[in-house]
Amino acid sequence: MEGLDLTMIAKALAIGIGSIAPALAIGKIGAKAMESIGRNPEAAGKILVPMLLASAFAEAIAIYALVIAFGIK
Repeated sequence: MEGLDLTMIAKALAIGIGSIAPALAIGKIGAKAMESIGRNPEAAGKILVPMLLASAFAEAIAIYALVIAFGIK
């Protein structure tokens, strides 16, 4: 029983800690993109694709944390 509890705590910590930085990064990416579009609305098309790519790369780090959490036995 004790080992199972520690495993669940380890999984929760892995996904919890591993998702903090990507969440902050995605928030900052979105905020800066909206700020840029607010300053120069004509550049919205040029800003959208790099913003989506950066968000996808940040999200991939959270997915790595999820994979690690599933790998803990």
